[in-house]
Amino acid sequence: MKRWIPFIKSGPLVPVIRLNGIIAAGARGATLNDAALAPMIERAFRRGKPAAVALVINSPGGSPVQSSLIAARIRRLADEKDLKVYVFVEDVAASGGYWLATAGDEIWVDPNSVVGSIGVISQNFGFQDLIARHGIERRVHTAGKSKSQMDSFLPEKPADVKKLKSILDQIHQSFIAHVKSRRGPLLDQKTDLFTGDFWVGQSGVDIGLADGIGHLVPKMKELFGDKVKLAPYTLRRPFFQRIGVRIMDDAIYGLEERAQFARFGL
Repeated sequence: MKRWIPFIKSGPLVPVIRLNGIIAAGARGATLNDAALAPMIERAFRRGKPAAVALVINSPGGSPVQSSLIAARIRRLADEKDLKVYVFVEDVAASGGYWLATAGDEIWVDPNSVVGSIGVISQNFGFQDLIARHGIERRVHTAGKSKSQMDSFLPEKPADVKKLKSILDQIHQSFIAHVKSRRGPLLDQKTDLFTGDFWVGQSGVDIGLADGIGHLVPKMKELFGDKVKLAPYTLRRPFFQRIGVRIMDDAIYGLEERAQFARFGL
């Protein structure tokens, strides 16, 4: 009721946007992508008169395109509203998750948070020996000599691998340029930060990937006072996913998510 009484001043408002999970296009499980997050992010920046916006990130990464789109949306709204964005990393903000973190003006981590992994990875399987062992003949007809590149049911071709590495290098350079544009003066010039390696807690702070050790509530109270109001914004699953209609799809997503987190020992 207090907010409806004009002569009682409420505390500063800080929307808290939680970004938890792997980053991928589509709507499986609780994946993070720009289409799903856009309404929530827009509301967080536009509702009321925020003093700042906080992001709580726990993501091992995923799609570079979706990472770029989400981060760009956050920065655009921050610039439009002239709001500072504070990022708080939980278990991990690595690869695309770190791309999201760089949308913030300041990045705060737990002593055990994993940050970094500024690199690009492509993963696939080769099934050509498996299908040959079972007497299966694969028939593929294309128009265009490059249409069947990197076919998992055919042996790898050197030209295909060269092409893939060229694509990965281009995305990697884009990732590096983005991190430098957001963190450039803070980055340790003596450490190669772009090998795909990752760091924990204070070691990430020491090389400039984060600004310090800190948690959401005490840091916001330190900056905006004890009466600061934190308003949570969390991506919710669609109704039918929550009641279990898409159990198999969610199970597959869960395995994929666990595999991504496991890369960082989590």
